[in-house]
Amino acid sequence: MQIGTVMSFLQYMMQILIAVMMSMFMAMMIPRAAVCADRITEVVTTIPSVLTPVNPIASLHGNGTIRFDNVGFSYPGAEKPVLSGISFSITPGTTTAIVGSTGSGKTTLLNLIPRLIDPTEGVVLVDGTNALELDMPTLWSVIGLVPQKAFLFSGTVASNLRYGRADATDDELWHALTVAQAADFVRALPDGLDATVIQGGTNFSGGQRQRLAIARALVKKPEILLFDDSFSALDLSTDARLRRALSEDTHTTTKIIVGQRIASIKDADQILILGDGKLVGVGTHQELLETNETYQEIVSSQMSAEEAA
Repeated sequence: MQIGTVMSFLQYMMQILIAVMMSMFMAMMIPRAAVCADRITEVVTTIPSVLTPVNPIASLHGNGTIRFDNVGFSYPGAEKPVLSGISFSITPGTTTAIVGSTGSGKTTLLNLIPRLIDPTEGVVLVDGTNALELDMPTLWSVIGLVPQKAFLFSGTVASNLRYGRADATDDELWHALTVAQAADFVRALPDGLDATVIQGGTNFSGGQRQRLAIARALVKKPEILLFDDSFSALDLSTDARLRRALSEDTHTTTKIIVGQRIASIKDADQILILGDGKLVGVGTHQELLETNETYQEIVSSQMSAEEAA
């Protein structure tokens, strides 16, 4: 047999084997692709739970008043509601704290204000207007939210802060950083405001990310500030300095703080205590300490934990 014939034979065999391998590969990938296509279709065809009103109200006339009127919320398919019968009012320029055990509905309650979710019963009023009737950009324009998990975007420190307000000047950025107790470590960075931020802010510590997220909300200068356990990664001294600076700089802003650390919320104008999805206490730190058993247990458990540490 000639060499050319042998080479032709081998090449044909290779082409046949490659075709068989490709067929096997396709046979394995088609079922996976079908499952992925089904999941994508489910997402695309899902009807959003938060809908834009047909005739939205495009303006607000107030300065940060919030009222919950018999509000309840249930997740689809849940056996019982996460929140039920929640009623309270928040006056402009005051600080309201929300405390409770894990799973009591603190974050869910906070998320009802910017309409990240909508109540399944009752009404949430912002400046006297039902939040469900408001134009979404109008509602969001008066709210600054610092989520439980601080997230930074890829870019620079300045570009992240300007997500709060795109036309903010450098002086305004430094002022927000100073209030958030972040100015010192940002100045220590080689490029200052132009320092690089990796996606998610993973090149900063947890406490630094939280302070930058707080500064981003402050740059916006909203009428309502929502803090969802936003001081948990801070040490006690930094926490105290930040709260003192916030009180001085945002005395006309309505502030709502979800917190676990009593030291972070004891100076609030009113404290809401959630238990099993219900409001089980409202008052100041001293009032609740004298009259509310749930609050007394929370304070006692924290004191015991600090002593043990």
